[in-house]
Amino acid sequence: MRLPCVFPTLLLALAAFAAPGLRAASTSITYPAGPGPGSGRHLVFLTGDEEYRGEEGLPMLAKILSQRHGFRCTVLFALDPDGTINPDHNASVPGSEALDTADGIVMALRFRQWPDAAMRRLAAAVDRGVPITALRTSTHAFRFPAGHPSAYRHFNDFGRNVLGENWVSHWGANRRGATKGVIEPGAENDPLLRGVGLIFGDSGVYETHPVADARILVRGQVLAGMRPDDPPDTKQRKVRKADNIEQGINAPMMPIAWTRVNRNANGTTNRVFCTTMGAATDLANEGLRRLVVNAVLAGFGVEIPARTDVTYVDPYEPAPYAFKGFRLGLTADDHALGKVLPPGLPRPAPAPKKK
Repeated sequence: MRLPCVFPTLLLALAAFAAPGLRAASTSITYPAGPGPGSGRHLVFLTGDEEYRGEEGLPMLAKILSQRHGFRCTVLFALDPDGTINPDHNASVPGSEALDTADGIVMALRFRQWPDAAMRRLAAAVDRGVPITALRTSTHAFRFPAGHPSAYRHFNDFGRNVLGENWVSHWGANRRGATKGVIEPGAENDPLLRGVGLIFGDSGVYETHPVADARILVRGQVLAGMRPDDPPDTKQRKVRKADNIEQGINAPMMPIAWTRVNRNANGTTNRVFCTTMGAATDLANEGLRRLVVNAVLAGFGVEIPARTDVTYVDPYEPAPYAFKGFRLGLTADDHALGKVLPPGLPRPAPAPKKK
């Protein structure tokens, strides 16, 4: 006769056990289009980098572009089997079917090894001529090792062939010399820079030598510290990996933002914007955020306003960039409109070293 008392307890236990699975049911998130010049066009955001927290920065941008500028925005994540976000899982990209209807792509990827089905969808979107906005490590978005069975190993050079540059080397050191954007002479009146003020980020400058047809918009001044008002680094000299020539670290400064038109073999073209800035913490800078949003608008031929609205839709406090620094236990649903991103589960303490 005590069964009625036990049964509710059992139901509660089962519900608690099932909750993580139910919570992880959404493998991606789509923000509906609000009013704006995007006119409901579908933007697909590709996250998956181990260090710079693209899984936090891109949903924030997607919210702005959907609610402030009228795009329908779908964000894809790398996931663990339980449905929680894990950018270290470099072969994971559930929901890649969204690329079949993508009108544009915004990406923050690093050394991915996606399955051929997902790569086929990405390649098809590129071949359709969709505009591409690429951030930070997207210059080295894919790395299929020798002997990998993928039919898309040529995407190891996606950065150089499509975006305009591959990975070369670190130039300004992360966490020691921040990046200040300096407008390239002659680019001051480019529409993408309209309304863009100070460009600053706490990630370091990359060495870059974009392809000849790239139009450089901004160069990265390596600062002597981590504050926007720190002076430029005038002491450090480095040897360029590209040609083994030594130079002062800011003489000349490396390109950090450029545009180009990628011409596909089938006759289509992609309007491309690439920046080697774009850590989630970088995107807290209004100037960089406006440059990126302007680039998305320009990819569709939209007239850039005098001051594009890039105010946050929901509060944004990105985690510092670091390997193994992603928030544990989060799902796509944690990035829903109206939500503040939770801190995530505590990270387990490292195992003691064996003596």
